[in-house]
Amino acid sequence: MLDKNRHAPDFIIFFVTLILLSIGIIMVFSSSAYSTLLSHGDQYFYLKRQLINAFIGFIALVFAMNIHYRVLYRFAAPILLITLGLLVLTLLIGKVSGGAGRWIGFGGIVFQPSEIVKLAMVIFVAKSLSLNQKYLKYFGKGLLPQLVILGIVCALILAQPDLGTAVAVAGTVYLLLAVAGAKILHLGLLAVGGLLAVVAAIIAEPYRLRRIMAFINPYEDPIGAGFQTIQSLLALGSGGLFGMGLGNGRQKLLYIPERHTDFIYAILGEELGFIGAAFILILFVIFVWRGFKIAVTAPDYFTSLVAAGVTIMISFQALMNIGVVTGSLPVTGITLPFISYGGSSLVFTLAGVGVLLGISRYTKST
Repeated sequence: MLDKNRHAPDFIIFFVTLILLSIGIIMVFSSSAYSTLLSHGDQYFYLKRQLINAFIGFIALVFAMNIHYRVLYRFAAPILLITLGLLVLTLLIGKVSGGAGRWIGFGGIVFQPSEIVKLAMVIFVAKSLSLNQKYLKYFGKGLLPQLVILGIVCALILAQPDLGTAVAVAGTVYLLLAVAGAKILHLGLLAVGGLLAVVAAIIAEPYRLRRIMAFINPYEDPIGAGFQTIQSLLALGSGGLFGMGLGNGRQKLLYIPERHTDFIYAILGEELGFIGAAFILILFVIFVWRGFKIAVTAPDYFTSLVAAGVTIMISFQALMNIGVVTGSLPVTGITLPFISYGGSSLVFTLAGVGVLLGISRYTKST
């Protein structure tokens, strides 16, 4: 039986997502063609995989868009428990790459559970807050349940180790608590506590401390810890206003590391210039505007928080990535949503957009 209150999803969010995804596919090819031709003898190596990832992600978007929000509410806790189990399993049998064990595989499928937990946490925290809405101003009954779960999730992610994703998850939950209306005093204390936790995590690992020192002055170690930031700034600076032209960038010629993942925005800025880089920012601003409009007009408190949470999750990660690329933040290993190469990240980000579009089908007219 059709729901009489259901209408067409938000076209602007859908259109913006498709534009960002299309630009991402083009830039993945442009940024990786030279290096993969040398390493794999196939300049289309990452392009083909990104097209597959985008196709799977689009299916996930359509599937999530057609899930009724009451189903998300009912299964919020089981979804989170499953993802927590996957995080534990990652620590036990995870695939190690680059010194980190963040991937888990079943058969020929390899994915990153920490990407799933971002969306799972948004849905779970939204349900928890909706159940305890009257206690939101009280730390014990209102905030503590979310913080305990958040602490467990972040501890499991840090054990991989992956500080960047832990910060992204914690930042998303923190901003969601702020949007929900938590007390300023509590938010201030949480900010201080979170900052101290990040400092402790940095001190515990020497390579993280080197990244912080490189962030403060990358030119002190230009061929070591500061190399990525310097090469990224060179790429952005070389782009000028209109860029060097698509495919004509030089920093992707084995100069800048992670050129098709974490630092793809630098390649985009070099080839498409300030105009192209600013266009990406404008698209994300439009995404945030429409996302919060959906949150404001959502049918109930739970869906309002889910819509706000998904919007925050995607935009906060974009802010972190662009901050790193522009030298405004220390290197974190966070990808740019929709643009960077990635399987798990792209698929579950598009699934998140699907959840957002699904909620938009039940929004109230304003």
